[in-house]
Amino acid sequence: MGTIYKTPDSRRQTLALYDRQLRSLGCRWRDRYVDTGFGRTHLVETGNFAGPAVLVFHGGNSTTAYNLLLCRFLLPHFHLYAVDIIGHPGKSDQRCLPPYGYAYGRWASQVIDALGFAHMRCFGGSFGGGVLAKLMCVAPEKVEKSVLVVPAGIGNALPVGAVKMLVPLLRYRHGGDERYLRQTALYMAMTEDVLDSDTIETLRNSFDHVKTKVGMPTNVGARRMRRCHAPTLVLAGERDCLFPARKVLRRAPKILPCCRTYQLTGRGHMHLLTEEEQSMIVSFLQGDPPPPPGR
Repeated sequence: MGTIYKTPDSRRQTLALYDRQLRSLGCRWRDRYVDTGFGRTHLVETGNFAGPAVLVFHGGNSTTAYNLLLCRFLLPHFHLYAVDIIGHPGKSDQRCLPPYGYAYGRWASQVIDALGFAHMRCFGGSFGGGVLAKLMCVAPEKVEKSVLVVPAGIGNALPVGAVKMLVPLLRYRHGGDERYLRQTALYMAMTEDVLDSDTIETLRNSFDHVKTKVGMPTNVGARRMRRCHAPTLVLAGERDCLFPARKVLRRAPKILPCCRTYQLTGRGHMHLLTEEEQSMIVSFLQGDPPPPPGR
């Protein structure tokens, strides 16, 4: 098995940041490990241990620890099982799965089995949303309810945005100037207010220490996805360069039998959710009536 890290010290640096960010959550958490046919998988179990269980998938080239900082609003309400996607930074095995096909879905299905659940509520963002979409195709009966935020796998755009990011990214890698790191991030974030210290530190670690994965989970097949009747909420960014709302929100209702959509108006791939939007997600996962179609 190859390494996903650039140097022998890169994994240590990544896990040190991972643990610092977990501690900064300021809540109780514990490590869980489960075995799958694809490799050993790590999860962070946290949140409200008396609440409904939710399986959480993080974004690509990132970590569960950083994702939990973004999902703090879920912590008071749900018993979170936040999984380190296999082959990505974190504490799961480093075996990389192909972005095409449905291997990620089979892996996620085995994680649910290993945790001892027949089905789970699920939350996935970006790359993790693509993993969740693959799970919904492979084992629709294991998804009780799902929220996909700026997800891969539904309406992927041509990788023009990724190409535009290459120039400042190469400049950053050549000289380490943080100005170019921020320029790279702004192609996804659109506005500076999204780029807080945790986000910048996570991006820096990813670019400095991780062999970046460019390939995102490919679009799922419509026939497979139509088998999933779980209530689903899909949120997409109007100005997302990777998975734009105009593509994601147009296709999602066509392939998901029980789908509600919501546009993150004016926002890119990296974004901030309003309190109203956070409450909408919590209510949806708790089982309240689904929201009206998004604006």
